[in-house]
Amino acid sequence: MTSADDPLTGAAEGGQEERGLRSRITSQAEDTIGKLADDLLENPVFNSALTSAFAAREKMAQAQQSAMGALNLPSASDLEKLARRLRSISQRLEEVEDGVDTVGTKLDSMSDAAERPAREVVERLERIEARVDQLALDVAALRREASPSSGLAGEPPAIVPEG
Repeated sequence: MTSADDPLTGAAEGGQEERGLRSRITSQAEDTIGKLADDLLENPVFNSALTSAFAAREKMAQAQQSAMGALNLPSASDLEKLARRLRSISQRLEEVEDGVDTVGTKLDSMSDAAERPAREVVERLERIEARVDQLALDVAALRREASPSSGLAGEPPAIVPEG
């Protein structure tokens, strides 16, 4: 038999036949597997064996969980709960961080607005202090010009700062 005559290898002249043959084989295999599964599920021996296997699996899982609990080891479900809780906490923490960033931005803008008047007050106070210093120097100069012996009656002698 040549490759052109073989319907499973895909000969050029048998391309349509190959698709038809494959679809028939696939369909028959699906039907056969379906019938086998139905027959197995309807079989009381198989059904009871399957039920027993699932029950044994459940008992084994419970025994494993008890053993892990006795050894103080977390089970897979405990770890899964912990992972969900950590994701929840992480999400909340991100929300708190966003809130802190927003508050920080607002405080920065408020401090900029409050800083300007404070700066103006400081500048005014510095000018006032400079003027008071100048007046003190002027008063001291006037007192020096007046003779110390010719002070006004009842007035204490002037103290002249050096400087």
